[in-house]
Amino acid sequence: MQIITELLNNLTDPQWIVQNGGLYIVVLIVFIETGLIFGFFLPGDPLLFIAGMIIANTIAPFSLPLLNLLYWIVLIATAGVIGNYVSYWFGRKSDGLLFQGKDTWIFKQKYLTQARAFYDRKGGGAIVLARFVPVIRTFAPIIAGVVKMNAGKFSFYNILGSFLWAGTIVSAGFLLGENEWVKSHLEWIVIGIVMAATAPVILKMITKKFRPGV
Repeated sequence: MQIITELLNNLTDPQWIVQNGGLYIVVLIVFIETGLIFGFFLPGDPLLFIAGMIIANTIAPFSLPLLNLLYWIVLIATAGVIGNYVSYWFGRKSDGLLFQGKDTWIFKQKYLTQARAFYDRKGGGAIVLARFVPVIRTFAPIIAGVVKMNAGKFSFYNILGSFLWAGTIVSAGFLLGENEWVKSHLEWIVIGIVMAATAPVILKMITKKFRPGV
């Protein structure tokens, strides 16, 4: 547990990132968070913001800052796209192993039916929005695969969502990366990003719990 805690602390330290593989480690982390089940605990949103800050203060691999920004956004977004494809494929291929057709204490067939209906109605939007929500972005493509969401539809929204996610958050970090106040209050900004990303989900869960008839 201590090793995991130290890793998470280091992943929100710009200096540690620069000294340990640079932004390529961010690309790897994005792939792990979106492509592997155990990656759900990784801090994707803060990491992208910090990546933007690092880009604003470096000249590699290009001398033009905007070219650097575009290069890393494309690389990070592509890692997210590939990660989601891996999760989607896993969901499609392992649904029979994960869900044996009988109810258990953790899974009921009605959940799968509800998920399938949800993805039929709002699947594209769900894939895009899931990118901006920690934990959810790890499991959303798996469920999409389990319910056999149309591969073409999934591909379109997978690419769209990944580039929107990487583009907006990395760009925000890039634009604010040279601000001294941001640098000196980075820990609070990281906490704020996490809270902003998770608040809608928590609020939804609370309102659903206390909604009459639910």
